[in-house]
Amino acid sequence: MNVLVTGGAGYIGSHMVKMLLAHGRNVTVLDDLSTGHRDAVAGARLVEGDIGDEALVAQLLAAEAIGALIHFAAFSLVAESVADPEKYRRNNVVKAEALLRAMRAAKVDRLVHSSTAAVYGEPQYQPIDEAHPAQPVNPYGATKLAVERMLEAAHADYGLHSVSLRYFNAAGADPEGRLGERHDPETHLIPLVLQAASGRRKSVQVFGGDFATRDGTCVRDYVHVNDLCEAHLRALDWLAGGGGREAINLGTEHGATVLEVIEAACRETGIDIPKVMAPRRPGDPAALVASTARAERILGWRPTRSDLPTIIRDAWRWERRSVAS
Repeated sequence: MNVLVTGGAGYIGSHMVKMLLAHGRNVTVLDDLSTGHRDAVAGARLVEGDIGDEALVAQLLAAEAIGALIHFAAFSLVAESVADPEKYRRNNVVKAEALLRAMRAAKVDRLVHSSTAAVYGEPQYQPIDEAHPAQPVNPYGATKLAVERMLEAAHADYGLHSVSLRYFNAAGADPEGRLGERHDPETHLIPLVLQAASGRRKSVQVFGGDFATRDGTCVRDYVHVNDLCEAHLRALDWLAGGGGREAINLGTEHGATVLEVIEAACRETGIDIPKVMAPRRPGDPAALVASTARAERILGWRPTRSDLPTIIRDAWRWERRSVAS
């Protein structure tokens, strides 16, 4: 299968490209490099361009005989989405509409969509399953939900087959140390903790110590990036086998608190990582933990690398390489 990966120069996208190539897929990457990195794409054709450029996308789909898309290209910073919701609507929704039009014109009818647990909003129960009400509390989550609804309509209207994979907390790095997180600014907890361990930052902030959790800090469900990519492979196979339309959580059903993450990082690095307690951030729920029953039932997927020690070891290997370079 020839696969087009939008946003394939980004964090999860570049890991996905590497895994696709390892599984013998022919891969083309479309990325505007606004947040991605050219050197993160190895072994695949990289086309620098905009997913909203229908003519470009149509030309790529035809020239590369694309059979399926994996769509990662989107802005994903919650705080930025609150500050500039129109930027997120244009990039995440309007350009996704253009992408779907190009797919329809080219008669490409399979898509795996990178979605998010942010579509759920404030959790009403734990673990969160796909029947949980989708009530996003920020523009980022709202844009991802809008794309999911477009995909549902496209399936009903003209038979587009798609899977939306709702990530909880993507984490970790390529076990070989070739790829990892390079966000600017960095907002994810584990790389922030490891940057404090390596000396790239003075300390890590802990936002809130008075939540109704086992140690007072937020609980999140961390999923290794390679486990996420494995789920995308399985989603491609499900679509190739005649699958229609699904939205599926990707998590572990086992959350970790902020302090547990820091303690695990201290053990794995052998470094006493400095932390600073700070007030809660507005809108932070106490816990977000996924139910993965649907992923196992439909995709046969279970995470195999998503224990904290493995996630941190892989991310620490990448952090040390980043510091050395």
